[in-house]
Amino acid sequence: MANAWKKEKSSQFHPSKTTKTVCLFFISTLLFLMFFIYFTAQPSSPNPNPTFRTDFSFYSIPAFDCLKCPQSHPVIANLVEGLRYPFLYSLADLGTLPDKPHKNIVRMLKGKPFRKPDISVSIQEVLEKLRGEGRGNGLVVDVGANVGMASFAAAAMGFRVLAFEPVFENLQRICDGIYLNRVGNLVTVFEAAASDRTGNITFHKLVGRLDNSAVSATGAKMAFKSNEEIALEVRSIPLNEVIPESEPVLLIKVDVQGWEYHVLKGASKLLRRRGREAPYLIYEEDEKLLQASNSSAKEIRDFLQTVGYSHCTKHGTDAHCSKTD
Repeated sequence: MANAWKKEKSSQFHPSKTTKTVCLFFISTLLFLMFFIYFTAQPSSPNPNPTFRTDFSFYSIPAFDCLKCPQSHPVIANLVEGLRYPFLYSLADLGTLPDKPHKNIVRMLKGKPFRKPDISVSIQEVLEKLRGEGRGNGLVVDVGANVGMASFAAAAMGFRVLAFEPVFENLQRICDGIYLNRVGNLVTVFEAAASDRTGNITFHKLVGRLDNSAVSATGAKMAFKSNEEIALEVRSIPLNEVIPESEPVLLIKVDVQGWEYHVLKGASKLLRRRGREAPYLIYEEDEKLLQASNSSAKEIRDFLQTVGYSHCTKHGTDAHCSKTD
């Protein structure tokens, strides 16, 4: 009788087949509604690559395609300290690991941001001033972009940037920064050295110090004589042939280890623009590096006078030039 009682009692708590069917139908309907609400809340046509532009047909040379670029390894990136408009950049020079790592790697391991580069500060200060003068529309041209410390400083403020960089390892790091900073709609990169003629040019890459690569072998090795230097052919093109006359240019930054004179000569049409249409100019004016490329600070200043830049001031190793009328 005890067993019979248990059977009778237990049968009272087993749901019938009809009840199970109703429960399953209810759960299925609920799950369907949840998925329906989720997917209808998403954008109707999401962009699968929201941070990169690949159509640059309006420029005379093709842009470097970060989507097709092999990924750099390792990616070591961090936020830059103390900028009004902060951004991330990815290191190319890691130093000698583990004996003498790059200072920014040491800072990151200590939980500190990367040390802010002087050029990033200068770019943001100049663009802030120009914007305050009502000149907030125009391209920022970064020649000798390295890993993008000037490019991303401008893009973080919302400016469109054209970056020129011939060293492949640096291009990989720029692509890292484009992705990390979500500025693919603002930064266009060219795998080329800006110069005063179209063609190919011999470029000297310094192993372990990619920020010191230069057209001049002497200029590349000047500060790091013990490093191995490799010569390679890179594309060269004048800025005049890349940037159409219809494009407003707000600022040109040039840092090419002594090749500045040739870059500026190749931008003569841009520099001849009048008054407020002429770009603000920042270029490295290091006499030793310039002499290694058979030019001089005087030669650059004399050339700039011929295209209307009569007002230049020195800021450390950089010169800042603008037109007053």
